[in-house]
Amino acid sequence: MPETTQDTGSTTQPDAAIPRQIAQSGSPATDFSVALLAEFVRLGVQDIVLSPGSRSQALALAAAEFERLGLLRLHVRIDERGAGFLALGLAIESGRPALVACTSGTAVANLHPAVLEAHHSVVPMILLTADRPAELRGIRSNQTTVQPGIFAGAVRLCQDVSAPDGSAGEAEAAATLAGLAYRAAMGTQTANPGAVQLNLAFREPLSAAVDLAADRSVADLAAAGTARQDRPDASSPAGDEAPPLVVSSGPRTVVVAGAGAGPAAEELARSAGWPLIAEVSSGARFGPNLIVAYRELLGDTDFGGQVQRVIVFGHPTLSREIPALVQRADVETIVVAPAGLEWYNPGHRVARFARAVAVTDEVIEVAGTREARAWVGRWVMASRHILAQDTQLDAPPFGAHGMSRAEFAAMKAPVTRAILADALWRASWPHDRLVLGASRLIRELDTRVTGKKIPVHANRGLAGIDGTIATAVGIALASQAGPEPRSTGTTRLLVGDVTLLHDAGSLLIAPGETRPRLQVVVGNDGGGTIFDGLEVAATAAPSAVDRVLFTPHRVNLEALAAAYGWSYTRAATRSTLESALTAPVAEPTILEVPLAR
Repeated sequence: MPETTQDTGSTTQPDAAIPRQIAQSGSPATDFSVALLAEFVRLGVQDIVLSPGSRSQALALAAAEFERLGLLRLHVRIDERGAGFLALGLAIESGRPALVACTSGTAVANLHPAVLEAHHSVVPMILLTADRPAELRGIRSNQTTVQPGIFAGAVRLCQDVSAPDGSAGEAEAAATLAGLAYRAAMGTQTANPGAVQLNLAFREPLSAAVDLAADRSVADLAAAGTARQDRPDASSPAGDEAPPLVVSSGPRTVVVAGAGAGPAAEELARSAGWPLIAEVSSGARFGPNLIVAYRELLGDTDFGGQVQRVIVFGHPTLSREIPALVQRADVETIVVAPAGLEWYNPGHRVARFARAVAVTDEVIEVAGTREARAWVGRWVMASRHILAQDTQLDAPPFGAHGMSRAEFAAMKAPVTRAILADALWRASWPHDRLVLGASRLIRELDTRVTGKKIPVHANRGLAGIDGTIATAVGIALASQAGPEPRSTGTTRLLVGDVTLLHDAGSLLIAPGETRPRLQVVVGNDGGGTIFDGLEVAATAAPSAVDRVLFTPHRVNLEALAAAYGWSYTRAATRSTLESALTAPVAEPTILEVPLAR
């Protein structure tokens, strides 16, 4: 029986009522892999992302058999970095961890960016990293490094599992291991979902043929897995048992919703009658109290200068004004995070932290008073006034006899970032998914788009450009597999050209796999113009800035799309952009939008 070294995680045993007698194949590596995947299926795992390799072949062949039997959705990717972010996207949309299987050595290291994003974004993920057995470690054996602990504190559980040898009880050991990993990834006992690493040593024979069609234990998996999916201990975090922090009336308060805040922030702001500052990827950018022009108002002494308390949900990352508000000596800050190992705490000035908040009856009563309505009303009206001054989106109305010359000229004018942001927002609806890359464009949306209750995601845990396409592909595939009407929508990804090129390998979809209903909208300004906004750009030599920050390129995106088998459209004017965004998306598509630097 394999020995394991447990770092953290649950010790709950899996359901012993489900039989686990797996037919022996002649390869302990294969038998163990089959038993491990079988238990993950019982627990409700639906997806496995695989990057091929020799040491992980037992996992790979077992996964192929589970796919053949309709028990797992298998996604094969040649790049482990993209594989990790694909699993991230699948989990973001489905709420369940996907498995990621890879071979040993640098393959494991390539998962680190996705693991870090999962850690900081509190997204479940289960890594099955194949490794050499003990006798081949520490002797400069090929493709061998120190894999246990490679992700340091970014995983919720790390177990180094010795190579199976065919001993009695290994199937049960595999099932126990899967249960520990699943619950740790979901944060069932800790309320801190995240990545888990099972480092699995295998020795030769590394695999054997797998045919489970006649295996009664495997045949019962679908029904058993469905039965277990509805159990709270198997499918969702337990949450924190501490009572919510009760907030009273008194201080002039604003509610801030950063990335991943969710609708709780909007509900609190609306019930208490407080202004709501909701970033575009917060999941709370809607409702009557929404303040879009918050940057301008937070810098105004008549608005931001009057704030006495701020309640922060999620992870704000899109402005400097919010951390500046939190760090003011005359402002009390309460940070609310249902899960996570780290707290948002700019300048270490946050006064209180809570897993949940509630307001007193008095707060709700006060919200209806003239003074309270005046507080939020002034913010809302001032924000609307600021937005009304923006003439970039204005287009002359239709004349009595058709399109006027002025409107015709406006529709044929080059697309600006403001026009792109507005058009993309208007084209997205609740059954769609909108994914935003880390570029100038997410900030463009954040500064101008009005309230709309639509699903928006951005990898803001570390705000990197790694794996953005892969994440969007995962979200698209998981949404397509969901129930109606969710599965009928389109996923749109808005990225800059550098973000696209950084993850171009994730455009590769294996033949025979489901193709995502995904439209990748690329704002192409020829390089990394986000760095033009840095203070140094005003003092450094332009040639140096272009060389090491802007990094200009001449990539032909149409040829890139063709190379990976994606459809391609170019929208250089407002009219072609709006047509492209409102047309049905039946296959993976790149929509290139040229932008001025």
